[in-house]
Amino acid sequence: MSFLGVEQSLSGRRWVGPSADVERATEMLVQQAGLPRAVCQVLARRGVPAMEAPGFLDPKLKELLPDPRAMKDMETAATRFLAAVRAKQRIAVFADYDVDGGSSAALLLVWLRQMGLQATLYVPDRIDEGYGPNVPAMQDLAARHDLIICVDCGTLSHEPIAAAKGADVIVLDHHLGGETLPDCAAVVNPNRQDESGDLGYLCAAGVVFLMLVEAGRQLREAGVKGPDLISLLDLVALATVADVAPLIGANRALVRQGLKVMAQRQRPGLVALSDVARMDSAPNSYHLGFLLGPRVNAGGRIGQADLGARLLSTESPHEAEALSQRLDELNTERRDIENAVRAAAMEQAEVRGLDAPLVWAAGEGWHPGVVGIVASRLKEAANRPAIVIGFDGDEGKGSGRSVSGVDLGASIQRLAAEGLLVKGGGHKMAAGLTVMRDQLEPAMARLSELLAKQGAGDSGPADLKLDGTLMPGAATVDLIEQIEEAGPFGASAPAPRYALPDLQVRFAKRVGESHLKLSLSDGVGAGLDAIAFGAFDGPMGEKLSNHGGARFHFAGRLEVNTWGGRQSVQLRLEDAAEAN
Repeated sequence: MSFLGVEQSLSGRRWVGPSADVERATEMLVQQAGLPRAVCQVLARRGVPAMEAPGFLDPKLKELLPDPRAMKDMETAATRFLAAVRAKQRIAVFADYDVDGGSSAALLLVWLRQMGLQATLYVPDRIDEGYGPNVPAMQDLAARHDLIICVDCGTLSHEPIAAAKGADVIVLDHHLGGETLPDCAAVVNPNRQDESGDLGYLCAAGVVFLMLVEAGRQLREAGVKGPDLISLLDLVALATVADVAPLIGANRALVRQGLKVMAQRQRPGLVALSDVARMDSAPNSYHLGFLLGPRVNAGGRIGQADLGARLLSTESPHEAEALSQRLDELNTERRDIENAVRAAAMEQAEVRGLDAPLVWAAGEGWHPGVVGIVASRLKEAANRPAIVIGFDGDEGKGSGRSVSGVDLGASIQRLAAEGLLVKGGGHKMAAGLTVMRDQLEPAMARLSELLAKQGAGDSGPADLKLDGTLMPGAATVDLIEQIEEAGPFGASAPAPRYALPDLQVRFAKRVGESHLKLSLSDGVGAGLDAIAFGAFDGPMGEKLSNHGGARFHFAGRLEVNTWGGRQSVQLRLEDAAEAN
């Protein structure tokens, strides 16, 4: 049964409220745990019983952090790493060009610097070299270094790693492994095929951090004090949220503690980036995913690939300020490129049809740095796995995003094994690929077939899940602070989404290219400001702007808006429906 009778909202979705079981669990938590109802709603939705509520609300690293040695090759990796440190060997860090890769590299660079070593940073160019280790780069690094550590990449890089003659190679990664592993000193990856998968939720920075925990343990056993690892958690938190790793298990504690570290403003790169992004409140997971993450990513997407890792690892406030300004400029440029590609891709996908198991689009000259973001937009629009490919001549580089319950990475790997792709890999929710033009149609047809077997394409627009109703007068800063106690929120741990029923639009103004700023009222004195990002990309923008006095139900998440030192509540509007 639909919530508030909304079978089809302005975005075409059915609204669904909390189940009877969640409602009962909420009431039980209110009685047994004595916590605010808003917090109990979150706990009930996550299946947390009353006796576990205190631990959930205050996640402790010492209780949730797994034993690093639970992962294969971990002890070997840390031992070889420390041998290089003790012998003052030449160490190179080969990192992916996204936030996870940059944060992972920064973790190692900062740790090594505190131990008196300067490591070489190498981040491949997205366009000229593509993802992961390549033969020329690995040969060059091996000629000048004793140890190469590949972070957020390398698990499928058999040939490039074999080319690193004369140097040892350690892989610290989280992408899906193949049937065989590269021949190297160690491959630490919770998503190796011979792992249990219990720690498969970690991002690469989480794996790197655990390697440093193991290294710290080995140092202590030798009577040596290593660097302070808690001070590095801001980097782990940034990577975990920006890489959309599920906020479950140890990730909850890593992000919660990392946000506290970040709030101390000790890392020059994150201080400068926060200021450029005009963050004027204590950091939360939204800031990491939507303000800081995209800016760190911008260098790898359309600029110089190593800018993000350099920013995150620098000790110089002056250098941090310059790098932050450059990344902010690149992020603005990235948005313009993305908007052009998105419009073309959406038009193409709509002609092909948005109801197939796979939604895809391909175009000449589409920038490979934005195809992943555009794939996310297609996925959201169609509630289907999506692939977007940019061609340069006969070779196309693409990126894909999936929906819950459909393993895109495994299907992409199978396509590569069948010879339909030049290469491809990833994880359940995201993947990358390279395809020749003459194989494009058969590859996409085969991928659609594989995804259909997993249930892709069986559903229409995704239901909008709501946690309950709320009136404008109840939307207070105190309520938001209570809800934050149940955080951090992000992938696999969504923030509560409320319906505000039967309100009128007092004021509506278009902001920027596609956003809508609103002032809402219940008609009897209580009101609430709202912002709908991308409202004019669909029918919601026009409908609410030209409301004609009609009343609507509104759905979204509450946030604190800080302006000029004053705090107010704002609704981040996600959907609306006419109130009958």
